[in-house]
Amino acid sequence: MSISSPFGEVRWGFSMNLQNELNKAEGFKNLELLAKQVVEGFIAGMHKSPFHGFSAEFAEHKIYNQGESTRHIDWKLYAKTDKLYTKRYDDETNLRCHIILDNSSSMHYPKLESFSIDHLNKISFSALAAASLMQILKKQRDAVGLSIYSDDYDYYAPEKGSERHHQMLLNHLSEAVISKPKNKQTETFKYIHEIAEKIHRRSMIFLFTDMFQTIEDEVKIFEALRHLKYNKHEVILFHVFDKKKEFHFDFDNKPKRFIDVETGEYINLYADSIKESYHDKVESYFEALRLKCAQYKIKYVEADINKDFNNILTTYMIERQKFA
Repeated sequence: MSISSPFGEVRWGFSMNLQNELNKAEGFKNLELLAKQVVEGFIAGMHKSPFHGFSAEFAEHKIYNQGESTRHIDWKLYAKTDKLYTKRYDDETNLRCHIILDNSSSMHYPKLESFSIDHLNKISFSALAAASLMQILKKQRDAVGLSIYSDDYDYYAPEKGSERHHQMLLNHLSEAVISKPKNKQTETFKYIHEIAEKIHRRSMIFLFTDMFQTIEDEVKIFEALRHLKYNKHEVILFHVFDKKKEFHFDFDNKPKRFIDVETGEYINLYADSIKESYHDKVESYFEALRLKCAQYKIKYVEADINKDFNNILTTYMIERQKFA
């Protein structure tokens, strides 16, 4: 949305301090550098986590699966971690991953003129999270593809692992952040069906979306996600939202005009007058999403743009080990 008039305006779309500023109007050009810093910070933090021992070597090793040859087990790493890992080689591509990014108008909430690591909106958070996943996939020598959609299928690239391909995907993620689409609604289900038809080999699918859809579209979205599951893909839904504003409705009680950025519809009100009922309805909707995802064996992950990226990357690490 948005919120103006005698009413203050709020455009509505239903951290870490790694680097202070990204380039402003000219773009999100430091995306690769930021992604590297996010991953490096995550790996450093893993030394204090249950992943300790795996973190230092994960770019060069993969977990050992029973039945595989023991020839390439790294016994030195086993001595340090008490876990079995095998060495990975340059010509190995063990995982195919496809990242899907919702670039509808609501994903550009809140409206920002510049971006920093601790000052992101939904689309820039999603793009940096995607770039960080790509950075790990690159280190793992895995193949990654990308789809971006709004009211059209804006971009598609199949899964590849080359450096040229990696840079091309980063460029399109950057362009999505600064695209500032106006009144762009989306039929997420339509493009998920199209993507499902394009991806033939078993892959891990990451979908970044705020899931603000009509009830009718919600049903269709889960039908489309089942299409991906039918094709044996593992599907992870990153539900991206601003928890402070879009879940708790934490606005001051000055009169505001809330404007839907996808339809242009608006309502004038005092936030306190609907805060409680709004929160109850959104909480109920989010819980229904979780339950629906569990029903269809889709991994649901809350992605609050006010937090860091550890939950995103930890989810990847856990799901990757299951996927192997």
